[in-house]
Amino acid sequence: MPHQLPGLPADRDGFRFRGGHVALDLTATLAARAKAQPRELLDQPADLLRWLDSAGLPAQGATEADVQEARQLREAIYTLALAQIASSSAAAARGTINRIAERMPATPQLQPDGSIRLGGSAEAILSTIAREAIILFGTGRAFQIRQCEADGCSLLFVDASRRGDRRWCSMAGCGNRAKLSEFRRRQREMQERTAK
Repeated sequence: MPHQLPGLPADRDGFRFRGGHVALDLTATLAARAKAQPRELLDQPADLLRWLDSAGLPAQGATEADVQEARQLREAIYTLALAQIASSSAAAARGTINRIAERMPATPQLQPDGSIRLGGSAEAILSTIAREAIILFGTGRAFQIRQCEADGCSLLFVDASRRGDRRWCSMAGCGNRAKLSEFRRRQREMQERTAK
C-alpha cells in the first residue's frame, strides 16, 4: 500500500499528505484541528473519493455511510496516535480500528507497469487503511509517531529521520515558519539589548 506517492507534492487536491503513512494522512482531513473552528474536508462522498484518489487509493464509489466510517476511523487513529505519544491507553479507539479492519479489504491488482493498485469500494479501502493502522501501531514504528510542534498545527507524522528528532510535519511549511519566527524573535531581542 502506498504511504507516500513518489514524485507528488505533499499538499495536493486540497489535502495534506505529510504523515509518511496513509493512516496518519487520513487524520489530516480535519483541517485546523487545533483551532477553535476546525474545517471538515470529508463532508460528502465526493470528498472522500477525491481524498482516496489523491492518496493513490481510488475507490469504486462511496456513500454517506462510508464518509461517516472514514471520519470514525480518522478520529480513532488520531486518538490512538496521541495516546501512543503520551504513553497512555485508548481502548475505544483501538476497538474502532479493529472493527473497521474486520471488513473485506481492498484487492491488490498488478498494473501493466508492474506497480500495485488497490481496487474496491470505499468501504474496502477504509478497511485496508485500518489494517495499515494496526500494523503501524502494532510494530516498533509506533514509537516514531510524532505530532508537529508548530503553533496551531496538529498534523501527525512518522519520524523516519536518522536521529529521530524531526519536529515539524513539513520543513517547507511549518519548519520554515517556526525557524523564521525564532529568527525574528532573536533579532528583536538583539535590537532591544542594543537599544538599552
